Amino acid sequence: MAETEQKEVEEKGSLISGLLDKAKGFFAEKLANIPTPEATVDDVDFKGVTRQGVDYHAKVSVKNPYPQAIPICQISYILKSDTRMIASGTIPDPGSLIANGSTVLDVPVKVPYSIAVSLMKDMCLDWDIDYQLDIGLTIDIPIVGDITIPVSTQGEMKLPSLRDFF
Repeated sequence: MAETEQKEVEEKGSLISGLLDKAKGFFAEKLANIPTPEATVDDVDFKGVTRQGVDYHAKVSVKNPYPQAIPICQISYILKSDTRMIASGTIPDPGSLIANGSTVLDVPVKVPYSIAVSLMKDMCLDWDIDYQLDIGLTIDIPIVGDITIPVSTQGEMKLPSLRDFF
C-alpha cells in the first residue's frame, strides 16, 4: 500500500513539474515579445567650467512605447578617452518617461580638473579629444522589474580654452 501511494505522489509531482515548465516557457516567450523603451544620445556639449571641473551635458532621447509613465531608477555614465576612463557617475531617481512618447534627458558629466588638465596637455594641438560615452538607464517596468537600457556614443569633444575659465 505504501509503495502505491509513493508512485502516486511521484506521478503528481512529475505532472506538476511538467505544468510549471510549460508555464515558464509560455511566460518567457511572452516577456521576450514585450516592447522595451529605446534610447539614443542626441548630443554631447561643453557647458562650462566650475570649481570642481569641466561640465559637459549629454542629451538622451528615450521613447516609451507604454500607455503609462515609467519611473527611471537611475542613470549611470562612463566617459572614456581611448581606453582611459575620465569621468563616471550616477544620477539617482531622475524622474520618469512620459507615456506613449519621447522624453529628453539631460545627463550632466563632470570631468575633474586633474583629468581635464592632463587631457589638455595631451591634446594641445587640435584642442579636442575623441571620446566614448556609455550610459545605462535603469527603469522600472511593471511586472518585469528593473531593466537597464544601454546606450553609447562616440565623437570629438572640445576642451575648454582659457576664455572659458574667466
